[in-house]
Amino acid sequence: MRRVVSSMPAEALITTWDSLYLSVETMKRLPSVRIIVHCGGEVKKRFDRPLFRRLIIANTAEPMAKPTAELGAAFLLYAARNVDHYRDALRKKSNHVYDDVHLSGGTAESLLGREIGMIGFGRIGRALVEMLRAFDVRCRIYDPYASREITPGTSVQFDSLNQVLKRSTLLVVAAAATDRSRHLLNRERLATLQNGTVVINIARGSLIDLAALTREVKSGRLRCALDVTDPEEPLPINHPLRALPGAIMTPHVGGGGQRTRGEMADAVMDELERFFRGEPVQHRVTPPMLSRMT
Repeated sequence: MRRVVSSMPAEALITTWDSLYLSVETMKRLPSVRIIVHCGGEVKKRFDRPLFRRLIIANTAEPMAKPTAELGAAFLLYAARNVDHYRDALRKKSNHVYDDVHLSGGTAESLLGREIGMIGFGRIGRALVEMLRAFDVRCRIYDPYASREITPGTSVQFDSLNQVLKRSTLLVVAAAATDRSRHLLNRERLATLQNGTVVINIARGSLIDLAALTREVKSGRLRCALDVTDPEEPLPINHPLRALPGAIMTPHVGGGGQRTRGEMADAVMDELERFFRGEPVQHRVTPPMLSRMT
């Protein structure tokens, strides 16, 4: 079979995580391109800002939202029921943990009816709230940019960052990483959290001062469940959080695996089909959106 190679100039470009940075100068070599669809969520650091005005640039973050929220729900359940503590106790050649449970009533609280603090209420945060409806939780949220439209039947209250930090013993970080949000949870803000609070990060590592959080976990005052870290990812092999009691770590798996990537590829093709049918694309990223995006 003969292979037919079209000589027509490309009108669309698909990019992925491993694609090169595209500058205005680079795109001058592709003058016929009218749309770029990125197979992923993060686009701000991949394209020159002027390109967002000159071209249609869309991302495909939607398929990653539910798997990431699912990991957040798993962390919440794992932390609320203190599974890591009991797992480690039962790995020892001792049954003292049974005596401790019967004498003290145990430390495995239920997630049912709890109040959860959340920083960031975008795709991931909203998906997580939906997943937790069956647990009858109340969510106290800090997000100055989020829409206040809430699905009926969900218990959500927007509040200041200080109030979210002071009231939460289960705190989920699901915000975008921007210049303004870097180390949003710094040493001073971490110090305002109640003793025993679990800090869960399913967003970006840069939102938390990792050194400050490590000190708090090492002291036993706070616990954490982290899928992402900063400034180093992967986390160094000898980093204390890999072995500290009260620390749950996963290797940036929140966005899901092969199934999610297949859904993202389908989303890319859906956007291109809309574009070439003359329909609006669903997930265009516009210049005003960039200041609120990772």
